[in-house]
Amino acid sequence: MKRRGSCFRCWSTYGNRQGELVDDERFVDTDQQYHDRRGVVVRVTRYDRQERRIIFMRPDYPHPCCVPKWYFEKYFRMFEG
Repeated sequence: MKRRGSCFRCWSTYGNRQGELVDDERFVDTDQQYHDRRGVVVRVTRYDRQERRIIFMRPDYPHPCCVPKWYFEKYFRMFEG
């Protein structure tokens, strides 16, 4: 089911499976602005290196959204302004 805002659902996977990165290595914190293909400016907060996904916040939406890295590179552009 597609939700308003067309974000992929962001489900975190935690545990002690072999090969998982610890939290300090797994996430790269950032604070950059991009716009999606509809022109909405979003704020990128983190990159999940293990799951290869971008975590960002949409305006007027209280929960973090995430998309796979390939999707982000294809449909999001750096905001200059």
